[in-house]
Amino acid sequence: MPVIKILPHHEYCPEGAEITAPAGTSICEALLDNDIQIEHACDMSCACTTCHVIVRRGYESLNAPGEEEEDLLDRAWGLEPQSRLSCQAILAHSDVTVEIPKYTINHARENH
Repeated sequence: MPVIKILPHHEYCPEGAEITAPAGTSICEALLDNDIQIEHACDMSCACTTCHVIVRRGYESLNAPGEEEEDLLDRAWGLEPQSRLSCQAILAHSDVTVEIPKYTINHARENH
């Protein structure tokens, strides 16, 4: 199973973490399954950017982003060339390192 290394984030993962998830799992699902409560306002339907992550290592091992994801990413806070919507980024067999940006475009947050 691939390892996902999450860099420290002041709210979601202050100490950082390393988790495992089966290949074929989205990064968002893996984070949520391991009690890292990343925002996902659209319920992982590729309709917002609140689950935006920056893939610092292993980007090339993920599935390619689709056109809809690329269009949405244009609205993400802190967009970088290796940005992905974690609900659309599907793990293969390689390890990845992700950074959760400090902010999202979400003005209000609900507990999911």
